[in-house]
Amino acid sequence: MSELQRSNRSNQKKKSRKKRIFMWIFVPILIVALSGAAYATVLLKKAESVVSKSYKPVKTVSKRPVQVNPDLDNISILLIGVDESKSRAKQYGEAIRSDALLVATFNKKEKSVKLLSIPRDSYVYIPGKNKKDKITHAHAFGGPKMTIETVQELLDIPIDYYVKVNFYAFMDVVNALDGIDVDVPYALSEQDSEDHPNAINLKPGMQTLNGEEALALARTRHHDTDVMRGMRQQEIIKALMKKALSVQSFSKHTDIIDAVGNNMQTNMSFNDMKSLIDYGLTGNGLNIETLNLKGDDAYINKIYYYKLDEQSLEETKTILKTHLEIDSNTANASSIDTNSSTETNDETSSNEN
Repeated sequence: MSELQRSNRSNQKKKSRKKRIFMWIFVPILIVALSGAAYATVLLKKAESVVSKSYKPVKTVSKRPVQVNPDLDNISILLIGVDESKSRAKQYGEAIRSDALLVATFNKKEKSVKLLSIPRDSYVYIPGKNKKDKITHAHAFGGPKMTIETVQELLDIPIDYYVKVNFYAFMDVVNALDGIDVDVPYALSEQDSEDHPNAINLKPGMQTLNGEEALALARTRHHDTDVMRGMRQQEIIKALMKKALSVQSFSKHTDIIDAVGNNMQTNMSFNDMKSLIDYGLTGNGLNIETLNLKGDDAYINKIYYYKLDEQSLEETKTILKTHLEIDSNTANASSIDTNSSTETNDETSSNEN
């Protein structure tokens, strides 16, 4: 095997490990929404208190002439997943890269959602730095603000809201439920959330997993393909949702809301979040269509990137604009408070976290 092939394979493993981790971002948010719909007054008050602590507006260059109203308008939300473990926070501080980026667009009339996953190594233009680099570096350069502006530049659509969560949210939700019952397909030895090697060891068979164990099972990719890995993660999500919505877990919902709130940062108010409940209460259930960006592996200055296919990108832009019911004329940049081509920097790109 050549050196280039080995390098390709190594980088492919890094990409694949993060590929579907967006599920752990979306599930806790859905649980909050579903819990809110089920419990009414008491639970809503609890959720409102927790969400208010997570509220953190950012001032960005928006593509909206005026702020949207999610009760009336089609909206977009950028979901930012970060591996903000204690060990990585100690090593990198706030300059942490995003592990997963997801854009969700919501069409009010259709009560439909389109969910686009953006590969973390996508080679894109980063406004504010005036250069092209991996999209994952936008968060390290300027947090949610620069990430929002980079995604707006890439997709040519407005990003109305953002939600940033870390892996602790998923683990804490599982622990708040006293674990979830999952059929482990094979024996595995995996690192934990703090990157300690071989810290999680599981035997095959149906068993109750805690947060660390469930995360390890979701992330491991040493024994099967990416397709099988995705199916395994779907089974974990089903087990999580089944446990969260079971009668015996009703008393746990306040702990679930705490778990999400302690690991989330957003510019969505609680009223904004409540407006999303309607999307899950339609007769056919939550209608989510997933989208992906095609591309190819590329090396620039001996650094790996995922080079997006221009035709696929343009087609995706059109799909999202149509879903939001906007056109290019809507994208008049203005600086609003989201309150209610140079060469790559090799040094930054090579220090992956």
